[in-house]
Amino acid sequence: MSPLLLPRRAFLQLAGTSLALSGLGLSTAAATPRVAAVPGPVLLNFNECPYGPAPAAQIAARDSVAGSGRYLFALAGELRDVFSGQEGLDKDHVRLYPGSSEPLNRAAILWTSSSAGLVVADPTFEALGDLAAARGATVAKVPLREDGAHDVRAMAAAAARINAGLLYLCNPNNPTGSITPAADIAWLLANKPRQTRVLVDEAYLQYSGQRSVIAQVMQRDDVIVLRTFSKLYGMAGLRLGVAAAHPDRLKELASLGDNPLPVTALAAGLASLRAPTLVAERKAENARVRQATVDWLGARGFGCVASEANCFVVDVKRDGTAFTAAMAERGVVIGRSWPIWPQRVRVTVGTAAEMVRFREAFAAVVGASS
Repeated sequence: MSPLLLPRRAFLQLAGTSLALSGLGLSTAAATPRVAAVPGPVLLNFNECPYGPAPAAQIAARDSVAGSGRYLFALAGELRDVFSGQEGLDKDHVRLYPGSSEPLNRAAILWTSSSAGLVVADPTFEALGDLAAARGATVAKVPLREDGAHDVRAMAAAAARINAGLLYLCNPNNPTGSITPAADIAWLLANKPRQTRVLVDEAYLQYSGQRSVIAQVMQRDDVIVLRTFSKLYGMAGLRLGVAAAHPDRLKELASLGDNPLPVTALAAGLASLRAPTLVAERKAENARVRQATVDWLGARGFGCVASEANCFVVDVKRDGTAFTAAMAERGVVIGRSWPIWPQRVRVTVGTAAEMVRFREAFAAVVGASS
């Protein structure tokens, strides 16, 4: 049996247990280190939400199956309308996708080429850069600032230097969870080259205290904002995301083809948007568990980049790839390191009980290599 299949099964079992603890899928007061030990391997590598879809979303998805012999286009329209209403956007500025990876890939195809480069942070989510490079685009990687923010001034300069068609800004950033202040993004929009479109990936925004820049799509035609239900809403496997942009940009994205979205994902997404306390409660629980782990690491001399997401990067002071392998041998699967930071690894924030297992494995690996 594949070692990656078993953690996912254990993950789903754990999600079911956690959902039973709270109507919103949160490990509330019961989810402290005194909860029962986590069975099987712990999966902390893909930035998934450990609580899974909210109970209301699960019910809605199940109830939608009976009618899924139809496309139910009206359901997609209803979800679009609810999202646009909550965000204060016109409906024609919103388009739904199966997660945010598809519009990311489409952006690379549309707006980068051998004559139109791409500017990204380093490190950041790499899929867009990989696809752009494969298409012959020049990809300028700009190191993050010491505080983990995007260096927007250096990125604007790089965009001018390589005639960038696209600039990618993930906020909070993946893998670091670090934030770029709204004032910095405003500066970037005011000072970037005219031909450069800015794609702001807000996959982790709901975990953060930062303001969204999504309102900019009502004012400008060169900004694209992505959201996803894969993170805080716990719908990674259901695949649902949103692209917000000027209608002309959305038409360009749609020019590469279209397909109906899964009815189950639409129903779960709509129920999630209508759960009034879901975001606040999951945000608070994630912050509590993340900070407890970061504090534990810091007390032992292992520094982390300040994070406002459901992941963080820790300096393990040794080869990150070997450290990740050693953690996996102890039943805790964490993320990888990046070429620019070979001694730092990304860790997804799990439940309180999962992070107890993380700390146990971390201490064992450090002790074994001391």
